[in-house]
Amino acid sequence: MDDARVPDGWTVWNREPDDHVVLTFRPDVFDGDAYPAACLPTIYLARGGRRRRPGPPRDGATDSWEVSLYLEPEVEVRDAGGTYGNRDEAIEGLVTTARRFADGEIDVRAPYQVPRERYLDRLEALTGRDA
Repeated sequence: MDDARVPDGWTVWNREPDDHVVLTFRPDVFDGDAYPAACLPTIYLARGGRRRRPGPPRDGATDSWEVSLYLEPEVEVRDAGGTYGNRDEAIEGLVTTARRFADGEIDVRAPYQVPRERYLDRLEALTGRDA
């Protein structure tokens, strides 16, 4: 993946050329009280999905790629990202998801069962979306 395609605010956190890419949003500000480090927004691109165990596919049939956005380790934004038929399409999905998040187009409140209003207000302000 070409780092020049990564939207502003996002950082390539980890990259395995054949298997996955991990982006994080503004790791420079997710280190304190206003933006807790545990809440670092993260996008995963993985062959066969993030939950699949490492190594080659056991059934030999998975050529799919999954893009998943997490607001926290257990808080996934289900309507962002998706499943793609090949790596190039998945990279496009990754870039689009990152851009939509950074532009405030993704609802960060919907995935929470018990929203943390003050934190989410600050997160929306950080992503250009007024609370």
